[in-house]
Amino acid sequence: MADAAAPPHLVPAHPPRPEKRGPFWSGFVGERARSAVSGWSERAFLEPHIKRKLLGWTVQMPFEPASLKRVLLDNQSNYPKPDIVKKLLAPLIGKGLLSSDGTLWRDQRKIVAASFTPPAVDARIDQFTAAARETATHWRAGETIDMSSVATGTTMAIIADALFGGDPSLKTPEARAAIEDALVAAGAVRLSAVLGLPTLAWNGKIRRGRRAQRFLRHTLADLVRARGPDGGEDFIGGVIGELRERYEPGESLALAVDNAATFYVAGHETTANLLTWALYLLSEQPDWQARLAEEARSATLDGDLSAKLPLLRATLDETLRLYPSVPRFDRQAAGEDRLGEFDVATGDIISIWPWVLHRHRALWDEPDRFDPTRFLGARGKAIDRFQYIPFGGGPRTCVGARFSITEALAILATWLTGWRFEALPDRSVMPTGMVTLRPEGGLPLTVMRR
Repeated sequence: MADAAAPPHLVPAHPPRPEKRGPFWSGFVGERARSAVSGWSERAFLEPHIKRKLLGWTVQMPFEPASLKRVLLDNQSNYPKPDIVKKLLAPLIGKGLLSSDGTLWRDQRKIVAASFTPPAVDARIDQFTAAARETATHWRAGETIDMSSVATGTTMAIIADALFGGDPSLKTPEARAAIEDALVAAGAVRLSAVLGLPTLAWNGKIRRGRRAQRFLRHTLADLVRARGPDGGEDFIGGVIGELRERYEPGESLALAVDNAATFYVAGHETTANLLTWALYLLSEQPDWQARLAEEARSATLDGDLSAKLPLLRATLDETLRLYPSVPRFDRQAAGEDRLGEFDVATGDIISIWPWVLHRHRALWDEPDRFDPTRFLGARGKAIDRFQYIPFGGGPRTCVGARFSITEALAILATWLTGWRFEALPDRSVMPTGMVTLRPEGGLPLTVMRR
């Protein structure tokens, strides 16, 4: 496998890069206000570290793996989630796993971890493939389908079935629309948050987002209350029961709803985006797509899918390099520190950008090129653990990483075995989004029987 030939040269879509960065306020208007990955200069992909002043904040962006290791692992206790991020996330996910720190984070991580062990995830492969087959039964050869929407619907159904006992309230069009509105609004209120102002509902996106957050919280609170104090036997039932044993009734109920929101929203959105971007890349490389289809046909979909589908796994890794589901995440220094040649003061925001890191000129050969073979054999082993962080790093590495990758492998292997995905001749694709990355306007592809 180390000698696997790379696919033909492809530089997939990314936003234009000016020679120099614009003024700070340009990040709050136009396309840069809608897309976290727009407006990055060519120079940013060469710098080892960027330090800026922004409206009273000092923001540092390290791109050297050693500095990222310091923040995410070696001195991670000095770098909790920033208060500003918690403020943005609180209306939807409260103090759940994604937004908590310290003892509260450790307690919740321990509670949910058992549901995401390798045996627990591998036991769900049949569930993943069944959902993929069910989705494909609605396709007709030669029709054009928005695969972004299809991927979202598929992963949303899987999360509802796998973690929430198939509760029908989590599979409705209203719930799906609410998630999208809530994520869009989270990006739209960032200027107010940076300025330290109330997040006023000054436009339609924010107003819709607030309604969506209330709808989702109400739906999930009803689900949690309906389970009763014992919770039940599935994932959310276990969370309810374990939290009840550790916390007072009111707090345990609130935390159960917080974690239900965390895993319902993040649990399907990131995987849906991974599937969407993988299908975009494969539609641009039909020969590579055919090769993956042959690999899928020859494999049995059980056990460790990464070992059975090495080319498809490498393709997913390369997809997450080029289009990380979460293009940025942040930490805030609780005390003084030093990252490489840069001093860190208490209160500094450490902004970590997988979007830039994964395309950095000092770390990758031909970084904008689609080349899954960079993750195979000796080349893959040479990749530093902290130059590739699609699921974060250190103790806070995403607990659902294996679930997401196994789910994506099972779905794509099922679809590729029976179907071919073709790009539309005149369709341009561009990543957009402030919280997660999606193709602007969806991803229409033509599906054909293989």
